[in-house]
Amino acid sequence: MFASPAIKAVPSGMYDEGSAVNEIKAPAGVDPLKPSVARMYDYYLGGKDNFAADREAAEKIIEILPNLPDIARENRDFLIRAVTYLSRQGVRQFLDVGAGLPTQRNVHQVAQELAPESRIVYVDNDPIVLVHARAILAENDRVRAIEADMREPEALVDHPEVREHLDFSRPVAVLLLGVLHFIPDDEEAGKIVAALRTPLAAGSYLVVSHGSIGELSEGQEEEGRKVFSQTSVPGTTSRSLDQVRAFFDGLDLVEPGVVPLHEWRPDADYAVVREGKAGALGGMGRIS
Repeated sequence: MFASPAIKAVPSGMYDEGSAVNEIKAPAGVDPLKPSVARMYDYYLGGKDNFAADREAAEKIIEILPNLPDIARENRDFLIRAVTYLSRQGVRQFLDVGAGLPTQRNVHQVAQELAPESRIVYVDNDPIVLVHARAILAENDRVRAIEADMREPEALVDHPEVREHLDFSRPVAVLLLGVLHFIPDDEEAGKIVAALRTPLAAGSYLVVSHGSIGELSEGQEEEGRKVFSQTSVPGTTSRSLDQVRAFFDGLDLVEPGVVPLHEWRPDADYAVVREGKAGALGGMGRIS
Protein backbone atom coordinates (compact mmCIF):
# COMPACT_ATOMS: atom_id res chain seq x y z
CA MET A 1 0.00 0.00 0.00
CA PHE A 2 2.90 2.33 -0.51
CA ALA A 3 4.37 3.73 -3.72
CA SER A 4 5.46 7.16 -4.81
CA PRO A 5 4.31 8.47 -8.21
CA ALA A 6 7.88 9.63 -8.75
CA ILE A 7 9.07 6.02 -8.57
CA LYS A 8 8.17 3.15 -10.87
CA ALA A 9 5.70 1.08 -8.89
CA VAL A 10 7.60 -2.06 -9.81
CA PRO A 11 11.40 -2.21 -9.72
CA SER A 12 13.15 -2.95 -12.99
CA GLY A 13 13.05 -6.62 -13.87
CA MET A 14 9.97 -7.35 -11.79
CA TYR A 15 7.86 -7.98 -14.88
CA ASP A 16 8.38 -10.35 -17.78
CA GLU A 17 7.66 -8.07 -20.71
CA GLY A 18 7.59 -11.03 -23.09
CA SER A 19 4.72 -12.70 -21.29
CA ALA A 20 1.31 -12.55 -22.91
CA VAL A 21 -0.20 -11.53 -19.57
CA ASN A 22 2.79 -9.52 -18.40
CA GLU A 23 3.09 -11.81 -15.37
CA ILE A 24 5.29 -10.62 -12.54
CA LYS A 25 8.45 -12.54 -11.78
CA ALA A 26 8.73 -14.10 -8.36
CA PRO A 27 11.62 -12.73 -6.29
CA ALA A 28 13.93 -15.25 -4.68
CA GLY A 29 12.20 -17.08 -1.86
CA VAL A 30 8.66 -16.31 -3.10
CA ASP A 31 6.39 -19.19 -4.13
CA PRO A 32 4.15 -17.93 -6.98
CA LEU A 33 1.86 -20.92 -6.50
CA LYS A 34 0.99 -19.94 -2.91
CA PRO A 35 -1.66 -17.19 -2.76
CA SER A 36 -0.81 -14.10 -0.73
CA VAL A 37 -3.46 -11.96 0.96
CA ALA A 38 -1.41 -8.85 0.10
CA ARG A 39 -1.40 -9.72 -3.59
CA MET A 40 -5.08 -10.73 -3.45
CA TYR A 41 -5.83 -7.28 -2.01
CA ASP A 42 -3.84 -5.74 -4.86
CA TYR A 43 -6.07 -7.66 -7.27
CA TYR A 44 -9.24 -6.40 -5.55
CA LEU A 45 -7.97 -2.85 -6.12
CA GLY A 46 -7.34 -3.53 -9.80
CA GLY A 47 -3.56 -3.81 -9.45
CA LYS A 48 -1.22 -5.98 -11.49
CA ASP A 49 1.23 -7.07 -8.78
CA ASN A 50 -0.18 -10.56 -8.41
CA PHE A 51 0.24 -14.11 -9.69
CA ALA A 52 -2.29 -16.44 -11.30
CA ALA A 53 -2.69 -18.25 -7.96
CA ASP A 54 -3.56 -14.94 -6.25
CA ARG A 55 -6.12 -14.06 -8.89
CA GLU A 56 -7.73 -17.48 -8.71
CA ALA A 57 -8.00 -17.31 -4.91
CA ALA A 58 -9.29 -13.73 -5.04
CA GLU A 59 -11.99 -14.66 -7.54
CA LYS A 60 -13.15 -17.47 -5.28
CA ILE A 61 -13.53 -15.00 -2.40
CA ILE A 62 -15.34 -12.54 -4.70
CA GLU A 63 -17.81 -15.32 -5.54
CA ILE A 64 -18.63 -15.44 -1.82
CA LEU A 65 -18.50 -11.64 -1.32
CA PRO A 66 -19.25 -10.02 -4.70
CA ASN A 67 -18.71 -6.46 -3.48
CA LEU A 68 -15.30 -7.14 -1.94
CA PRO A 69 -13.49 -4.94 -4.51
CA ASP A 70 -15.76 -2.06 -3.44
CA ILE A 71 -14.91 -2.71 0.21
CA ALA A 72 -11.20 -2.68 -0.65
CA ARG A 73 -11.60 0.73 -2.27
CA GLU A 74 -13.55 1.99 0.75
CA ASN A 75 -10.66 0.88 2.93
CA ARG A 76 -8.22 2.82 0.75
CA ASP A 77 -10.40 5.94 0.98
CA PHE A 78 -10.64 5.52 4.76
CA LEU A 79 -6.83 5.41 4.96
CA ILE A 80 -6.58 8.69 3.05
CA ARG A 81 -9.12 10.47 5.25
CA ALA A 82 -7.64 9.07 8.47
CA VAL A 83 -4.05 10.07 7.62
CA THR A 84 -5.25 13.51 6.52
CA TYR A 85 -7.04 13.97 9.85
CA LEU A 86 -4.01 12.81 11.83
CA SER A 87 -1.65 15.10 9.94
CA ARG A 88 -3.93 18.05 10.63
CA GLN A 89 -3.82 17.13 14.34
CA GLY A 90 -0.04 17.46 14.24
CA VAL A 91 0.90 13.77 14.07
CA ARG A 92 4.20 13.37 12.24
CA GLN A 93 4.99 9.68 12.88
CA PHE A 94 3.14 6.70 11.41
CA LEU A 95 3.53 2.94 11.91
CA ASP A 96 1.56 1.13 9.19
CA VAL A 97 1.25 -2.53 10.19
CA GLY A 98 0.39 -4.89 7.33
CA ALA A 99 1.14 -2.20 4.76
CA GLY A 100 0.56 -4.39 1.72
CA LEU A 101 1.52 -3.72 -1.88
CA PRO A 102 1.83 -0.32 -3.54
CA THR A 103 -1.11 1.59 -4.90
CA GLN A 104 -1.86 5.29 -5.18
CA ARG A 105 -2.33 7.71 -2.26
CA ASN A 106 -0.36 5.81 0.35
CA VAL A 107 0.38 6.86 3.93
CA HIS A 108 3.64 8.65 3.18
CA GLN A 109 2.18 10.44 0.16
CA VAL A 110 -0.82 11.77 2.08
CA ALA A 111 1.15 12.68 5.22
CA GLN A 112 4.12 14.28 3.49
CA GLU A 113 1.93 16.41 1.23
CA LEU A 114 0.64 18.09 4.39
CA ALA A 115 3.86 17.85 6.43
CA PRO A 116 7.02 16.90 4.48
CA GLU A 117 8.86 16.11 7.72
CA SER A 118 6.51 13.20 8.50
CA ARG A 119 8.23 9.87 9.18
CA ILE A 120 6.68 6.54 8.22
CA VAL A 121 7.53 2.92 8.92
CA TYR A 122 5.77 0.31 6.81
CA VAL A 123 5.59 -3.23 8.17
CA ASP A 124 4.77 -6.39 6.27
CA ASN A 125 5.81 -10.03 6.14
CA ASP A 126 5.40 -10.53 2.37
CA PRO A 127 8.74 -10.56 0.48
CA ILE A 128 7.21 -8.93 -2.61
CA VAL A 129 6.05 -6.00 -0.48
CA LEU A 130 9.65 -5.50 0.62
CA VAL A 131 10.87 -5.57 -2.99
CA HIS A 132 8.62 -2.60 -3.70
CA ALA A 133 9.73 -0.92 -0.49
CA ARG A 134 13.34 -0.85 -1.62
CA ALA A 135 12.32 1.39 -4.52
CA ILE A 136 10.78 3.83 -2.05
CA LEU A 137 13.77 3.79 0.28
CA ALA A 138 16.04 4.85 -2.55
CA GLU A 139 14.08 8.07 -2.95
CA ASN A 140 12.64 9.00 0.44
CA ASP A 141 14.83 8.96 3.54
CA ARG A 142 11.88 9.62 5.84
CA VAL A 143 10.29 6.27 4.95
CA ARG A 144 11.38 2.87 6.20
CA ALA A 145 10.01 -0.60 5.47
CA ILE A 146 10.72 -3.62 7.62
CA GLU A 147 9.87 -7.28 7.55
CA ALA A 148 7.96 -8.24 10.68
CA ASP A 149 4.78 -10.07 11.67
CA MET A 150 1.97 -8.50 13.70
CA ARG A 151 1.52 -11.90 15.35
CA GLU A 152 4.77 -11.05 17.16
CA PRO A 153 3.88 -7.49 18.19
CA GLU A 154 6.54 -7.02 20.87
CA ALA A 155 9.29 -7.89 18.39
CA LEU A 156 7.68 -5.54 15.89
CA VAL A 157 7.64 -2.44 18.10
CA ASP A 158 11.12 -3.24 19.43
CA HIS A 159 12.58 -3.76 15.96
CA PRO A 160 15.82 -1.73 15.75
CA GLU A 161 14.76 0.11 12.58
CA VAL A 162 11.39 1.02 14.08
CA ARG A 163 13.04 2.41 17.20
CA GLU A 164 15.70 4.20 15.17
CA HIS A 165 13.20 5.87 12.85
CA LEU A 166 10.33 6.67 15.22
CA ASP A 167 10.55 8.49 18.55
CA PHE A 168 8.12 6.74 20.89
CA SER A 169 8.39 9.54 23.43
CA ARG A 170 6.32 11.59 20.96
CA PRO A 171 2.95 10.80 19.34
CA VAL A 172 2.84 7.92 16.86
CA ALA A 173 -0.17 6.81 14.83
CA VAL A 174 -0.44 3.01 14.60
CA LEU A 175 -2.47 1.89 11.59
CA LEU A 176 -4.06 -1.57 11.52
CA LEU A 177 -6.05 -1.35 8.32
CA GLY A 178 -7.71 -4.49 7.01
CA VAL A 179 -5.43 -6.87 8.92
CA LEU A 180 -7.00 -7.86 12.26
CA HIS A 181 -9.68 -9.94 10.55
CA PHE A 182 -6.84 -12.29 9.60
CA ILE A 183 -6.47 -13.12 13.31
CA PRO A 184 -9.48 -15.37 13.99
CA ASP A 185 -8.82 -15.79 17.70
CA ASP A 186 -10.34 -12.88 19.63
CA GLU A 187 -7.90 -13.16 22.52
CA GLU A 188 -4.88 -13.13 20.22
CA ALA A 189 -6.23 -10.14 18.28
CA GLY A 190 -6.75 -8.26 21.55
CA LYS A 191 -3.22 -9.05 22.72
CA ILE A 192 -1.77 -7.79 19.43
CA VAL A 193 -3.56 -4.47 19.74
CA ALA A 194 -2.62 -4.13 23.41
CA ALA A 195 1.06 -4.81 22.70
CA LEU A 196 1.14 -2.25 19.89
CA ARG A 197 -0.56 0.34 22.11
CA THR A 198 1.67 -0.20 25.16
CA PRO A 199 4.74 1.84 24.09
CA LEU A 200 2.73 4.77 22.70
CA ALA A 201 2.97 8.20 24.28
CA ALA A 202 0.05 10.47 25.13
CA GLY A 203 -1.29 12.08 21.99
CA SER A 204 -0.73 8.93 19.95
CA TYR A 205 -3.50 7.33 17.92
CA LEU A 206 -4.74 3.86 17.00
CA VAL A 207 -6.56 3.43 13.67
CA VAL A 208 -8.37 0.19 12.82
CA SER A 209 -10.44 -1.01 9.90
CA HIS A 210 -11.99 -4.46 10.03
CA GLY A 211 -14.20 -6.68 7.89
CA SER A 212 -17.77 -7.08 9.10
CA ILE A 213 -19.45 -9.21 6.48
CA GLY A 214 -22.67 -10.24 8.18
CA GLU A 215 -23.94 -13.79 8.14
CA LEU A 216 -22.71 -16.36 5.66
CA SER A 217 -24.01 -19.84 5.02
CA GLU A 218 -22.00 -22.78 6.33
CA GLY A 219 -21.03 -23.57 2.75
CA GLN A 220 -19.73 -20.04 2.14
CA GLU A 221 -17.76 -20.07 5.38
CA GLU A 222 -16.22 -23.45 4.54
CA GLU A 223 -15.27 -22.30 1.04
CA GLY A 224 -13.67 -19.15 2.46
CA ARG A 225 -11.69 -21.21 4.97
CA LYS A 226 -10.43 -23.44 2.15
CA VAL A 227 -9.19 -20.46 0.15
CA PHE A 228 -7.39 -18.80 3.05
CA SER A 229 -5.91 -22.11 4.22
CA GLN A 230 -3.77 -21.96 1.06
CA THR A 231 -2.25 -18.63 2.11
CA SER A 232 0.13 -17.66 4.90
CA VAL A 233 -2.61 -16.28 7.18
CA PRO A 234 -4.11 -18.39 9.98
CA GLY A 235 -7.64 -17.72 8.78
CA THR A 236 -10.14 -14.90 8.64
CA THR A 237 -13.11 -13.76 10.68
CA SER A 238 -15.81 -11.12 10.75
CA ARG A 239 -16.31 -9.06 13.91
CA SER A 240 -19.29 -7.06 15.09
CA LEU A 241 -19.41 -3.35 15.87
CA ASP A 242 -19.00 -4.04 19.59
CA GLN A 243 -16.05 -6.36 18.99
CA VAL A 244 -14.23 -3.79 16.86
CA ARG A 245 -15.03 -1.04 19.35
CA ALA A 246 -13.40 -3.14 22.06
CA PHE A 247 -9.99 -2.60 20.42
CA PHE A 248 -10.33 1.05 21.49
CA ASP A 249 -11.18 0.42 25.15
CA GLY A 250 -9.47 3.04 27.28
CA LEU A 251 -8.89 5.40 24.35
CA ASP A 252 -10.73 8.58 23.44
CA LEU A 253 -12.70 7.70 20.33
CA VAL A 254 -12.52 10.30 17.59
CA GLU A 255 -15.97 11.22 16.28
CA PRO A 256 -17.99 9.60 14.80
CA GLY A 257 -16.60 6.55 16.64
CA VAL A 258 -16.57 3.09 15.11
CA VAL A 259 -18.78 3.12 12.04
CA PRO A 260 -18.99 1.67 8.52
CA LEU A 261 -15.95 2.96 6.65
CA HIS A 262 -17.89 5.17 4.27
CA GLU A 263 -19.48 6.95 7.26
CA TRP A 264 -16.18 7.92 8.90
CA ARG A 265 -15.76 11.65 8.17
CA PRO A 266 -16.68 11.35 4.49
CA ASP A 267 -15.80 14.09 2.05
CA ALA A 268 -18.71 16.27 0.99
CA ASP A 269 -18.81 14.69 -2.46
CA TYR A 270 -18.11 11.16 -1.30
CA ALA A 271 -20.80 8.60 -1.95
CA VAL A 272 -20.82 4.82 -1.83
CA VAL A 273 -23.10 2.42 -3.64
CA ARG A 274 -23.13 -1.04 -2.14
CA GLU A 275 -25.34 -4.08 -2.56
CA GLY A 276 -25.53 -6.87 -0.03
CA LYS A 277 -24.49 -7.06 3.58
CA ALA A 278 -20.71 -7.22 3.27
CA GLY A 279 -18.83 -4.23 4.53
CA ALA A 280 -16.12 -3.00 6.85
CA LEU A 281 -15.95 -0.97 10.04
CA GLY A 282 -13.39 1.58 11.07
CA GLY A 283 -12.47 3.96 13.83
CA MET A 284 -9.74 5.96 15.50
CA GLY A 285 -8.82 6.38 19.15
CA ARG A 286 -6.48 8.80 20.89
CA ILE A 287 -4.28 8.01 23.88
CA SER A 288 -4.75 10.72 26.50
